[in-house]
Amino acid sequence: MSKERFLNFLKFEKRYSIHTITAYALEIDVFLAFLASENHVFAEVDYRVVRHYLAKLKEDGKQPTSINRSISSLRSFYKFLCREGLANSNPMTAVHALKTAKRLPVVVEQAKMVGLLDAGAKDENDFAEVRDFLILELLFGTGIRLAELLAIQEKDIDMYNKKILVFGKRSKQRYVPIHQTLLQHVKHYLKLKYSKDFENKSTYLIVDNVGKHASRRLIYTTVQRYLGLITSQKKRSPHVLRHTFATALLDNGADLNAIKELLGHAGLAATQVYTHNSVERLKSIYKQAHPKA
Repeated sequence: MSKERFLNFLKFEKRYSIHTITAYALEIDVFLAFLASENHVFAEVDYRVVRHYLAKLKEDGKQPTSINRSISSLRSFYKFLCREGLANSNPMTAVHALKTAKRLPVVVEQAKMVGLLDAGAKDENDFAEVRDFLILELLFGTGIRLAELLAIQEKDIDMYNKKILVFGKRSKQRYVPIHQTLLQHVKHYLKLKYSKDFENKSTYLIVDNVGKHASRRLIYTTVQRYLGLITSQKKRSPHVLRHTFATALLDNGADLNAIKELLGHAGLAATQVYTHNSVERLKSIYKQAHPKA
């Protein structure tokens, strides 16, 4: 089936993550279900059919950002089909992305985040608690993504040079530096990990309470639980800590290109969004502090 060939192309040639591939598959399945419900023949789909589909998504309450994800997925799908000779024409060439309001990255107040981490684990011999704080330290201290954190193995940590080998999107590799305090936390965590009588010790850095490779859910619940102690904001995901890391660097004078490299962004445009955060923060300070504001 053409869909399966496309997904294999994303997996083996484009080297997309399993989460991205799953998202593409879902978008395509929804589109194919729409075609079936409307009695459209897949090979005869033109831009009018696609626009009808997108209009239906809007009627169903989908936001522009969600609709744009559908457009992006279908655009890649049809580009692949045309290249492989599986479709005679590309109906997506006449379809354009919707305009969306620019949303600033959500961050946690730096002072509160630093205070939380400085407090540390209440019991330095409690493996789960030490691990949870290490998760927070790594996300805030390096700006890595959730998937990148889960992919770190013990061998990827260079203790001597204080850096970690990270596998980013599309299997791109980069090194991220770690500060001395974070390095000590890594060493202490590994000491506890080695002392645990796990039945099967995983070589991955972050493991659950029985020694198995940690899940995405464990990371999410850990971050949400601890951020809930210092902020009332609704968004408390691991990616918020990535945003907080980048904003903190920019606020403290780091070069934008350096931040780009640390985050593993392909282009500078993705990094420049943090400049807007800093400008908005300065505006807020100005309004509060200036007598004429």
